[in-house]
Amino acid sequence: MTKLLILIVVVLGILAIAQLARVYELTARLRGKREEDISAADNRMNALLMWLFPVAYFGFFIWLVAAYGDKMLPLAASEHGVETDWLLNFNWIILIIAFVITNVLLFYFAGKYVFSKDRRAAWYPHNNKLELIWTVIPAAVLAVIIIYGLNTWNNITGPASPDAVVVELYAKQFDWTARYPGADGALGASDFRLINGTNPLGIVTPESVKLRLEEMDAEIAEMDSVLAHSVLPDTKAAELKARLERSRRQQARVVNLRTVMEQDIKEKGEASVYLRGADDIVTKEFHLPVHKEVKLVIRSRDIIHSAYIPHLRAQMNAVPGMTTTFKMVPTITTDSMRTAVVMDDTFDFVLLCNKICGASHYNMQMPLTVTTADEYSAWMAEQMKKPFQAPPAPAEVPAATVPADSTTAVPANAQAAVKTN
Repeated sequence: MTKLLILIVVVLGILAIAQLARVYELTARLRGKREEDISAADNRMNALLMWLFPVAYFGFFIWLVAAYGDKMLPLAASEHGVETDWLLNFNWIILIIAFVITNVLLFYFAGKYVFSKDRRAAWYPHNNKLELIWTVIPAAVLAVIIIYGLNTWNNITGPASPDAVVVELYAKQFDWTARYPGADGALGASDFRLINGTNPLGIVTPESVKLRLEEMDAEIAEMDSVLAHSVLPDTKAAELKARLERSRRQQARVVNLRTVMEQDIKEKGEASVYLRGADDIVTKEFHLPVHKEVKLVIRSRDIIHSAYIPHLRAQMNAVPGMTTTFKMVPTITTDSMRTAVVMDDTFDFVLLCNKICGASHYNMQMPLTVTTADEYSAWMAEQMKKPFQAPPAPAEVPAATVPADSTTAVPANAQAAVKTN
């Protein structure tokens, strides 16, 4: 109710001001004053206001900085985050200096050179020295910013060290999934054509390709059966036939993928990327070790998303059809943030989507836990018990049976083995 009353008062105030302005305009017309006629008193008043306004203008700016300065970016919890913040602050210093100088000059000259019919403006069309100054100085400042920024960017997106922790962040509306390498230390290949209910990331392995083809065979057989044995309206029949053709084309692409996979395995053996995915860890948990270089591999299933971790100053677009990367080193654990920095036992680092990707964009987030190296190793050991594809169980070998009267026909070493069993 209070908000409604405030809104009504504001609206009535605007209407009152509008009516007063209208009354002033009408009285001016009755006095025969034209709108373009400005008196010397009005000019002097405007000049005075041009000198008074900057006081309120800069006062309000200082108040905003003092009141909301702590609402800026939180404490940087990564190595590159400190450098990024320094670069951002460097830009702010330059911007504030330019902001103050240009606005002071703007209002000063507007107030000083108020119109006077006894004074004429000087004609000053060109000055090479001034042109050079206001071209070279901004260009030099921009060059420094660009070079420093490119250096920072190259450090963030450059190749990671061989022992870096690799994590894939997979985005889709409106969800994040993390994938870690298994015991072989490498992520397996992936292909969107293999995505289904049991393979949300489309990881390519001989088993996943086989299962996907079997699934597609069943879908195509079902549609064939419906078309052959059902009476459908023409429109429904046309839709089903189009769907059937799409499924067959998709199946042909998966067959081609299988051929490429088999050829790669034949050429490279155990080093083939298609044999690396079975032990990958697919999880909804996101953990990183502190003081350890991390390489984020970022993909998207549907539209453009953006992986954003504010405290770690990490942000990179997730683009369908391509892979982007981001390199960083976390420097503060989640526990330290809770107990020594923010003093909040419920604090978590969070992975957000920083692109407006649909109705539930606001809810597309995933907690991140930064732990010590030992805690991370213990967590990873637990995750390795749940790989993407569990290894096949070893076949049971039936125990050998030896007839009682055939002992002499069995070699001595075999007899010993039987007795041991």
